[in-house]
Amino acid sequence: MICNRWHLPLVKGSFLALLVSVSGAGFMLNSQQAAAQQQAKSTFPDVPQNYWARPFIKSLAEKNIVTGYPNGMFKPKQNVDRDEFAAMIRQAFDKAKIRNIPTGSSFKDVPQGNWAAPPIEEAYETGFMKEFPGNEFRPKQPMTKAQALVALMKGLDLNYDRPVAASQGAARVPASQAAAPVVPANQRRKTTRNRLVFPLAATVLMQPLLPVIPTKQQPQPKPAKTVPATTTKSPVVTSKVSALKFLKSYYKDADRIPKDSVDAVAAATQAKIVVNYPDPRVLNPNELLSRGSATALIHQALVNQKQIEPLSDKNAVKYIPKSPSP
Repeated sequence: MICNRWHLPLVKGSFLALLVSVSGAGFMLNSQQAAAQQQAKSTFPDVPQNYWARPFIKSLAEKNIVTGYPNGMFKPKQNVDRDEFAAMIRQAFDKAKIRNIPTGSSFKDVPQGNWAAPPIEEAYETGFMKEFPGNEFRPKQPMTKAQALVALMKGLDLNYDRPVAASQGAARVPASQAAAPVVPANQRRKTTRNRLVFPLAATVLMQPLLPVIPTKQQPQPKPAKTVPATTTKSPVVTSKVSALKFLKSYYKDADRIPKDSVDAVAAATQAKIVVNYPDPRVLNPNELLSRGSATALIHQALVNQKQIEPLSDKNAVKYIPKSPSP
């Protein structure tokens, strides 16, 4: 049989096209599988569609910042212990080490080989979480919402920026009034009195010393000196707003915030990191932190750091406290 050599390039080309087609199909299949797996990771049976923190959980799960349990559950209402919060922080933030564990390379209540030992060490050394006396970390101690906000503010080095506000009772003068010259009432009375007395009495006494000036050229009394309105009003006294006063304008229960957490909570509020369910004006600072709430706080901290985009879901965003109306 005679082989037509001109047919060989066609055969090779067809074979190559087949390989590319199969390879492309395989790539598309792998991409679809990866997308399906990622979707499965961000969808948890115990996080229903109407659960308030679902958008926060889904957003971070898709980025592998938070994960579920081996059984596929997320347990959004379960309390978060210090070791678990340390693990969440480690996944979310990439911060430089700023200190070492006080004595040795680990805490005495965190056994070597414990699953949480690396994240605990990193959460401490990057400044997010603190130690307790006796070189303890207390990994199984539940965290409160206020404690979580303090940890985030310390690790991200965010501080309360005290705004300046006018003190009560100070008079503010509209710009239109400040521009117009105003003569105080007492000064107007003096001016009127001088116009009647000074030109007559004084000129009689000074006649031997002064040349006679025709009446029509007699010097006119000087007009009353105008005084800007701002000097006649009570000055606007400004003061730095304390963190607690600032928080009282946001939260109905601001007085329940522990004193050592006030500045940090104020900083978190300014940074739009706080998320309050069901009422954005009720902080509940001493409630135990749930996994759903922890995810929401970390999500907002990442938004503040411009590491992720803010949520567009209105049902979730409404729980982020807004600036109070003036």
